[in-house]
Parts: sequence; structure tokens; C-alpha cells
Amino acid sequence: MISPAMRLLLALLVCALPAQGFSAETTAAEPKPSTTQQAASPADPVPAPKPATAAGTPQPLRLGYVELTRMGTDSELGKASRAKAQEKQQKLEAQLESKRKQLDKQKTALEAKIATMTPAQKQTKAKEFQKKVEEFQATVLKAEKELQSLQMDLENTLSKAVEQAATEYGKTNGLALVVVKRELLYVDSGVAAEDVTDGILKLMDAKYKK
Repeated sequence: MISPAMRLLLALLVCALPAQGFSAETTAAEPKPSTTQQAASPADPVPAPKPATAAGTPQPLRLGYVELTRMGTDSELGKASRAKAQEKQQKLEAQLESKRKQLDKQKTALEAKIATMTPAQKQTKAKEFQKKVEEFQATVLKAEKELQSLQMDLENTLSKAVEQAATEYGKTNGLALVVVKRELLYVDSGVAAEDVTDGILKLMDAKYKK
């Protein structure tokens, strides 16, 4: 027969079991944080994108142009070349003028005597004079070729001096190219064109004086 004390202990155990089960169920059924709640939690900071680097402004293409006529008229080399050509021309003209005057005298003398000459003499003198005229014409052609040859040599020398000075000036001053002004028909907005005639003249004169 169960004693009253044992009955009381069993009653307490029975009353305690539902409470423990409920506590266990509550613990097991405790909801986990939903995806929405997880998303609401503060996330790791995302680094801000770096600002795009602005492309550098392209530098314009620099070119120089020269007034070619001034290379011959204003440079010391051009002046010296022109003076040398003029001196040669004057010398040749003086020689030709002297020969021409001699022919004029011979012609005048021949015309004065022609009336007293026989037909054979006239023919002989005419041939002699014609030969002298042809010799004079050959002398004129020779003088012209000699002068032209000198002028070409002087022009080539001047042209090389201009080219060398333009090359040196362009490299020293950061120019992409140097052209003759009359060939500069159009310049784009992306090209910076500048007159470098004075600069090249100074460089040429400095080299000529050395």
C-alpha cells in the first residue's frame, strides 16, 4: 500500500512533467531569424568606387613655318650669295660688252670698205665676220651657263643651310615639323602653327659667322 508521502511525491512529479515538456517545446520551436531580418542587419561596408581618372587634355601638334624668300634676302648667307652672283654677272657682262664693241667696230670698218672690194673679197670678209659673230654668240652662251651654274651652287648651299637650321631649331623647340609658309594651305584646330622665320634666321647667321 502506497504511503501518503509517496502519493504526494508522484503528484508533484506528474505536475512537473507538462511544464518541462512545454519548456522544451518552446525552446525547440523558437523561430530562427528570417532572411528578411538577416538582410536588415547591418552588412559589411562596401568600398565606394574610385572616381574615374579624367583623361589628360591632348597637346596640340606644333609646327613651324618659314617665309622662304626672307631666307635669301635677310640672312647673311643669302646676302653674301646674292652679292657673289651679282659680282660674277657684272664681270661677265663687262667681258661680253667689250667683245660686242669690237664686233661693232669691225662691222663699221667692213662696211666702209665693202664698196671697193671685189665680189670674192666681199664673200671672204663676210665669212670671216660671220665666224666672229658665231664665236661671240658661243661666248654669250658660255657666260650664261657659267652664271647659271654659280647661281645653282649658291642656291643649293643656301637651301642646305636653311634645312640644317630648321632641323636644329625644330628639335630644340619641340616642333613636329617645319614647312614653307606658302605650302601651309590649311591648319586644323588641333595643330598649333607658328612663324619661326626670325628664329631660323638668327640660327643661320650665327652659324655663318663662325
